[in-house]
Amino acid sequence: MAAFARYLQKNFLQTDELNRQVILDCALPRPGAALLDLGCADGAFTQRLAARIHAGQAGRVCGVEFRPDLAEAAQRRGVEVTRASLAEGLLFPDASFDVIHSNQVIEHLAETDRFLREIRRVLRPGGYVLISTNNLSSLHNVVSLLLGWQPMPSHVSDEVVGLGNPMNPFQELKGARGFMHLRLFTGRALADLARFHGFKVELTRAAGFYPLPPALARIAARIAPVWGAYLVQRYAL
Repeated sequence: MAAFARYLQKNFLQTDELNRQVILDCALPRPGAALLDLGCADGAFTQRLAARIHAGQAGRVCGVEFRPDLAEAAQRRGVEVTRASLAEGLLFPDASFDVIHSNQVIEHLAETDRFLREIRRVLRPGGYVLISTNNLSSLHNVVSLLLGWQPMPSHVSDEVVGLGNPMNPFQELKGARGFMHLRLFTGRALADLARFHGFKVELTRAAGFYPLPPALARIAARIAPVWGAYLVQRYAL
């Protein structure tokens, strides 16, 4: 059991990277674009995404991050960081950015309507949005429900992760307040929410396929995207 738990933790990290690769695949080059990364963490992926979007031509790279240690790390990587909570709206003027990205953030927010409304407000005409989140209809969540277990990304406590699912790789992770997921989405629900707020959904992709290793997960996510581990969607106005 301990060896399987270690495999699951390793697989989680590999799948997280698969998700980032799909995001990069979905990013359209916009040389010189102003990029906003909502929940930029330490800025490492922000700069990977900026390199893909800017295609060799410098552009503005901004981020919003709540944790001070991560915000400082992102600033050291050259990201213009605004320290703020995404639950309180965006501190930018209307039509400020050409590309807006958010990975593994929307599921942590209670006011998802405000989040998308604010994204629409600060997006420039002709720009686009990339959003990624956990997939509620992923195969591992469906199997968990069939076994009578809690789906892994569905948290029932504000203080501990992993309750209700013995296969959760973060079983009983304590002190995780703020890490908890408040909203979960299927691909259809996420797309419908985006349309409700005036976006055109240009594409939906799946990334990863628990518990398969990366090579098999890429194939499975293409064959059965509705059961993929993560969702990646791109929106335009």
